[in-house]
Amino acid sequence: MKSVMKKILVLLMALVLLFGITACREETPADALWADARYTEDTSLGEGAKSFTLEVTAGERTVVFSVKTDAKTVGDALLALGLLEGEEGPYGMYVKRVNGILADYDVDGTYWSFNIGGEYAMTGVDMTEITDGGAYALVRTK
Repeated sequence: MKSVMKKILVLLMALVLLFGITACREETPADALWADARYTEDTSLGEGAKSFTLEVTAGERTVVFSVKTDAKTVGDALLALGLLEGEEGPYGMYVKRVNGILADYDVDGTYWSFNIGGEYAMTGVDMTEITDGGAYALVRTK
């Protein structure tokens, strides 16, 4: 009977340790997130009649892009500049990479949230018409 209790106790301790390690698992360090980034400092890009700013945030780090373009939508402008990668989904573009930084819900539960003027957007990046002087943001979110 004692050996059965010892085995159960050891098993329970192993499970507690496993759950503790899983719960304390850290997110990807900011340096690792930005390792594949095309730009790591605030940057001006493009040419055109319209301009807007785009904040890209991943981890604790943010880079601001000042964009000039003649594109109609934010998504078209960012695709043309090579800042955006994704795939078409049932609701429009599913953004997977911004500035070379990956967010893939199927892999690690992260995604790119799109914000307009500091508010969560009700339209996707590929459906949002550019407002001259507008402020947009893409935030890697878990």
